[in-house]
Amino acid sequence: RHYDLSNELFEEFLDPTMTYSSAVFGSLPARPEELPAAQTRKIDRLLDLAGVGEGTRLLEIGTGWGELALRAAARGAHVTTITLSTEQRDLALRRIADAGHADRVDVRLCDYREVEGAYDAVVSVEMIEAVGAEFWPAYFATLRDRLAPGGTVALQAITMPHERMLNTSRTHTWISKYVFPGGLIPSREAVVREAARAGLKVTADHGYGEHYAETLRLWRERFAERAAEVRQLGFDTVFQRMWELYLAYSEAGFRARYLDVRQIRLAAATVPAQAAPRDDAAAEPAGRPDAPSVTAPAGAASTGGAAPATGGDLPSTTLPAQQGAR
Repeated sequence: RHYDLSNELFEEFLDPTMTYSSAVFGSLPARPEELPAAQTRKIDRLLDLAGVGEGTRLLEIGTGWGELALRAAARGAHVTTITLSTEQRDLALRRIADAGHADRVDVRLCDYREVEGAYDAVVSVEMIEAVGAEFWPAYFATLRDRLAPGGTVALQAITMPHERMLNTSRTHTWISKYVFPGGLIPSREAVVREAARAGLKVTADHGYGEHYAETLRLWRERFAERAAEVRQLGFDTVFQRMWELYLAYSEAGFRARYLDVRQIRLAAATVPAQAAPRDDAAAEPAGRPDAPSVTAPAGAASTGGAAPATGGDLPSTTLPAQQGAR
């Protein structure tokens, strides 16, 4: 599976926060030494968006390597964080213990649908892309059901234009075969509609795709610099070429604005949305909102994962398929 490849592999090209999702930089273009601060800036903006502070009961869907849980615990929150990756769980547990927050963070190896209880805030970073369109209703229902009265959801999600999402859902792409099998990047419209069907409404929404392009560039350059070390971990030239292509392909998607990344705040809707007919991939919106912005948000450690650009097909390699777990 994508996230169980090797913690050591990800350590070679991620920054010390071990954050595998888009950063938010102070200015562009970004410099390598700015990446750790840009990742913590992203985390803090998501935690602010969710209203996480002293005593907050926080559910994180998709642990990653624990940085968001660490920063939430440092604010005084009580964190339950879940993952399907044993590799990520084990390293997250060590990092949390080393930081002295083991009493505030509960790391669980389970599916998001198995979680019970009520939380003041739910945060999920780049998880929806790996869920699969057929499970979006269950995903958003879980977000709603886990919220305590007055609670807030903060999502970070990669998005693509709605028509491109529909076309992608009906095609077999290189990324879906070799990097993120079973996933689908949603459109902003699909997120809004699926949230509404689950009884949630969007209360804030910021896009900043240019920052993901820079994040991916820094990862790609670092990965290339560490080629010898990656080879010593047992990853051959074919794998390394595949991984560089994945990072470059994703970067190009954001630079061309075929992809965006958004931080979205959700809250319980006063009046539940009426059911609407679905298309093949997700609920078809009655009307399209304005085009997503690509400016930096005014206001996450990663849980999940880097940008899978799933636009067109590319020549395949001989690598086995890998299943992501964000």
